[in-house]
Amino acid sequence: MTASAQLAFDMRFGGGLDEALRRMVSGYRAEPGVHDELMDATGALRPRWRTLLTALAEFGPEESRRRFDIADRHLADAGVVYRVYNDPTGAERAWPLAHLPMVVDEADWAVLAAGVVERANVLEALLADLYGPARLVSEGLVPAALVAGNSEYLRPMAGIRPAGGHWLHIYAADVSRGPDGRWWVLADKTQAPSGAGYAIENRIALDRAFNDLFFKSNVERLAGFYQRLRAGLAAASNRDEPRVALLSPGPLNETYFEHAYLARALGFLLVEGSDLTVRDDTVYIRTVEGNSRVDVLLRRLDADFADPLELNAASRIGVPGLAQAVRAGSVIVANALGSGLVEAPALLGFLPVLGRRLLGRDLALPNLATWWCGDPQTRRVVLDRFDTMTIAPAFGRTIAGTLDNAGVLGGELSADARAKLKAAIERRGLDFIGQEPIRLGTTPVWTDGRLVPRPYALRVFAARHGDGWTVMPGGFCRLSPRPDARALSMQRGGRSADAWVVATGTVDTANLVPTPEEVEVRRETAVLPSRTADNLFWLGRYLERADATFRLVRGLAGRSSDDAPFSQQGPEPETANETATASQRLADLLAAWGATPFGLEDPLEIVREALAGTSAGAVPMLVREARRTATVVRDRLSPDAWSALSDLVAAFPKSADDIREAEALEIAERGLRMIAAFSGLAHENMYRPAGWRFLDMGARIERAIAVGRFTRRMADQAARADCLGRLLDLTDVQVVYRARYISGAALKPVIDLVLLDEANPRSVAFQVDRLVEHLKQLAKRQEGSLTDPGERLALRLSTDLRTADPTDYDDERIASIETRLMQLSDAVTLRYFSEALVGEPDAEPEAEEMP
Repeated sequence: MTASAQLAFDMRFGGGLDEALRRMVSGYRAEPGVHDELMDATGALRPRWRTLLTALAEFGPEESRRRFDIADRHLADAGVVYRVYNDPTGAERAWPLAHLPMVVDEADWAVLAAGVVERANVLEALLADLYGPARLVSEGLVPAALVAGNSEYLRPMAGIRPAGGHWLHIYAADVSRGPDGRWWVLADKTQAPSGAGYAIENRIALDRAFNDLFFKSNVERLAGFYQRLRAGLAAASNRDEPRVALLSPGPLNETYFEHAYLARALGFLLVEGSDLTVRDDTVYIRTVEGNSRVDVLLRRLDADFADPLELNAASRIGVPGLAQAVRAGSVIVANALGSGLVEAPALLGFLPVLGRRLLGRDLALPNLATWWCGDPQTRRVVLDRFDTMTIAPAFGRTIAGTLDNAGVLGGELSADARAKLKAAIERRGLDFIGQEPIRLGTTPVWTDGRLVPRPYALRVFAARHGDGWTVMPGGFCRLSPRPDARALSMQRGGRSADAWVVATGTVDTANLVPTPEEVEVRRETAVLPSRTADNLFWLGRYLERADATFRLVRGLAGRSSDDAPFSQQGPEPETANETATASQRLADLLAAWGATPFGLEDPLEIVREALAGTSAGAVPMLVREARRTATVVRDRLSPDAWSALSDLVAAFPKSADDIREAEALEIAERGLRMIAAFSGLAHENMYRPAGWRFLDMGARIERAIAVGRFTRRMADQAARADCLGRLLDLTDVQVVYRARYISGAALKPVIDLVLLDEANPRSVAFQVDRLVEHLKQLAKRQEGSLTDPGERLALRLSTDLRTADPTDYDDERIASIETRLMQLSDAVTLRYFSEALVGEPDAEPEAEEMP
């Protein structure tokens, strides 16, 4: 810190300020000519930061690091992730939180909030005109080519007034500061603004780390904004108790976590296009109980993909007939189809004039100076100043072979690239804009134990509430990891931060959930989409398959020394069961189960393949499929259950080379404990209506099939006592058998215990009885109507198991049980999931990139 800055610092805060705080800010250097949020032009600390930084100085490096770790651990435990589209692995990435918030004072925020509301009203009026009388086009204030040349102009929506009367229900503006400290708009977000869900998680994470500082700093709360967003969407439908759903592109979308999180936080249904159907110009959701009407769709997929019948015919994630339902006024889509039209960067060059035309005054918030190259005069300006301008797509989308959506600085291009880009602008100028290079304001970031300034962009959200707007008192801040402002995007390595608005008076302490006195008692629950039920069903099946693989590996890894070596027999065993050891039978089961290839001889190689291989039934493959299905239904899982599943995913796959013989048994047992933890949490914490039943049915069917296969292979007429003992271990009833029978393992009592004993939680009979109970509860029959096929199959199987004698069960009869269980699975699928999506749709990005 310079001497003059030190003097100003001491004059503002007093010469006795804690030395630790002085050291913390002493090395901070803001770039000349750039507005910095932490220090003013004299180098003095801005007052709004004092409480936070004083606390950090008092904590010291170790305590600060510990608290930052608490925030990171919360995000990891909550499963906060995003996806990078150009990552060849397609893997989800941990959410990159900057541990210091951006801090804004109340008066400054009031100016920004008023400007955001004003801008939202201008864009609403502009949409109403462009899809209506188009007076602004006829007056020459908006070039016709700027509208007709934009792919977001949806002609089927022309002349339609959206239900509820509004095009925009949620609006966001990306802002930063100019050198003079004024707020400037970098971009308008009207298509499907993302980041509001991540803003909640950023706030929660910092609250976990610095709970006491929120109160000391008097930070404005966010809950009131989400309450008004929820209430505004519900009120727009003009229906009593309207059903609101969040329409997502699906789990491969980069911000799918946010979709699931927002739906859960706001109490909305999370749906995909395949969940919805249009009948008689009305939108319905396909549920396990039949079609149920949807009144409001909070849209998080591009409007162009929303209806393959009238919009983009290539879309596999839309709702056929949605445009007609909008036209009929039976559903509110927020934001309205076609609202992305005014998100075009090219429009920034016309908004100052449009603001004066629509408001009668200049806009309070200026935006980046922008020149649209579709006009010959402005195109010449851009080409003449090419080296000093940022060249970007006019409509915000990548121009194949020319520009990505971030744009480039003309002066940084090679001679060949400059010539190519200039020629493209001359040839089709309407696709390009020129903008003044971005010089964003900076805010402090904690890096390697010290504060450094980094460029930022703040996304400010406004939600329609009645005829007015509510602005989130805070927002979603993106930070560049380096001084280059073009690295703000999360797709390019950017980080996110919370934004604190520091108030001088009493802050609103509203919670996202209603206060107790506002809550009415009700017992009914939200509808269950067929696709969700299907994924819950298969989540149960995949986890139970993994459980069976672990049990087989445990049995094989715990074999006696006289079992080895051996060879798996293959689908047509050459060695008769009479001569097959228990371990050979277990190895054959792993191969038949699909966990390992046939023909392996080394026991260690077999368990390695089962625990770390790529066969369909190997643990990594099963865990991956379980995670995939769980991701689709994560809004139905408790945080604890999701954490348990995340622990399982983190533990597997495991490198085969790292698995030693002595470790295989411990690895299998650890995997079983992880699955048991998830199952226990789901059983104890998951609400009992339909969703839980489908999860449990999937597990019950898979367990019954596995026990049948174990019994056929380990308990035939020639089975030795050690084989029967292994079967008791596989089904976890060794203790029960020993308590019940004095003698060693014998065929008849073992079959009775593992197949027919309805009091044994791992027997086939027990699984079938639970399936009967679930199917009875799910069926809603009128008096005198017949049971459905699945329930009849389960009842017949239950009766057969209850009335059978253990001696009746040979290989053929046990195999028939497996066949009937598979038929039961098919019957459940046909009855409840028949219209659910088969396989996963191709993921298509939202109009904007990751916030």
